[in-house]
This record gives sequence, structure tokens and C-alpha cells, in this order.
Amino acid sequence: MHVTDIVDKQTRSRMMAGIKGKDTKPELVLRRALHARGFRYRLHSKNVPGRPDLMFPKHHAIVFVHGCFWHRHKGCRYTSTPSTRPEFWKAKFDANVARDRDVQDKLLDSGWRVATVWECTLRTPEKINETTDLLSEWLPGGESEVIIG
Repeated sequence: MHVTDIVDKQTRSRMMAGIKGKDTKPELVLRRALHARGFRYRLHSKNVPGRPDLMFPKHHAIVFVHGCFWHRHKGCRYTSTPSTRPEFWKAKFDANVARDRDVQDKLLDSGWRVATVWECTLRTPEKINETTDLLSEWLPGGESEVIIG
């Protein structure tokens, strides 16, 4: 079944173009919270695979802030699939997840520690504090890989 889009192609194109790949609201929220706790980081470094959202050279750690929709957070209420062109979306989402895993494996293999923070953990002040607490404990020397969310 093919459902007709409720907006014209130009409007849909403009809407999709407005979706940011960096400096997203969840990313900015986490950056502010970590900075307030004294952590310093580099942004979107081109020198490491995946151009991570946050890079902490002092702690040899990388943090990715993943949107639940685009990166397919399992079991999350924000992980929905559009009803229009489901085959297209499934292929797109599968490619995103595969790329995420590949980038994470490359980083881990080269000695980086990697944290994935899901967008849903940055939606309320309480969750932001909880997430920041977990990262603050992990950054100085936790496991090689951690998922928050």
C-alpha cells in the first residue's frame, strides 16, 4: 500500500534538509552539562572514524549522541517507522545501524573508549543529570564501551 505524502515534494525536501547532523538539541544539552562539570572536549573531529559528536582526548574517549529515530534505539517509543515507503526507510535505517556498528568497531580496535548516549535520555532535567552522572563516572576510566539509554 502506498500512502500519498500530505505535503508537496518541495515542502518535504525543505523539511528533510532542516534535519541537522551535528549541533542537535540533545547534543547541545549534553555538551553544556558536561562542560559545567569541568569536562573539555573536541567536536566532530575529522581525524577519527565517524566524526564523533564529542571527543575527549585526555580520557581517550568518544561520545556519540544518537537520535532514537534515525539510529533505531531498540524498544524506545521514539523509534517509529514512517508508513510511507517502508522498504525505503527499512533500508535507510539498516544502513545507519550497520554504519554505527562499523564506526564503533574501528574506534574500539584503535584503542578508543566509546559511549553511545540515546536522545531519549536527554529529554528532562532529571534524565540529563542522570546521564551526565553516568558519563562523568565513565570518562576518567570506565569500560571500553558503554550505552546510556
